[in-house]
Amino acid sequence: MSELVSRLKIIVERINQLSSSHRSPVRLIAISKTKAVEDIIELYRAGQRYFGENYVEELEKKSNNQLIRSQCPDIRWHFVGHLQRKKVPKILTRVPNLDCIQTVDTIDLANRLNLNLQQQSRNLNILLQINTSNEKQKYGIDSKQFLSLYDYIKINCPLLVCQGLMTIGSLNNVQTQSDQDFHALIKCRDELCAKYNYNIKDIEISMGMSHDYERAIQMGSTIVRVGSSIFGARH
Repeated sequence: MSELVSRLKIIVERINQLSSSHRSPVRLIAISKTKAVEDIIELYRAGQRYFGENYVEELEKKSNNQLIRSQCPDIRWHFVGHLQRKKVPKILTRVPNLDCIQTVDTIDLANRLNLNLQQQSRNLNILLQINTSNEKQKYGIDSKQFLSLYDYIKINCPLLVCQGLMTIGSLNNVQTQSDQDFHALIKCRDELCAKYNYNIKDIEISMGMSHDYERAIQMGSTIVRVGSSIFGARH
């Protein structure tokens, strides 16, 4: 077993341990960033199916790589970076096996996605990105406004399948291990379920990365985004 696959197995085993009594299964998104196509193929052969990228160009390049297309037929891609509206046509037409955009945070972006999906006669899974730390340098809608965005999408963007909520924890959250951003996202989930009488099992929660995925799962995350702990440091 290679070191790369060994790291994946360790992460998967830890996720399984932490989620053994979880309300919902926890999905691992392997964030490959600048890593080689061969690494993705190796992890795919080891059983990993969900991969994520932060940049549209990187996602387009990797998802269209001939080796990945031929050797990883049921790979699933998640986009986890900030999506500019002008790049919506590219990500929707040039990324095969796009499973989810985790970073929808404005009405304008939702409208642009829905309009382009109409032209393709298909729908798409999304998550709403919430800026739980209220940091100005971070993208994401304010936690006090996310319900209005959800309401708008539910009524006006029928081709967007909003599966749940996503956040990126603040650096302070990491240093103090206070998990206040995780608490804030869970509170948003509870508000959403209360308003629409949803079962909390039906709402995805994407939070937790290499440095804090364990605490995120314990808090209720159903999706974790792990990169460097699997692939090693980013180039």
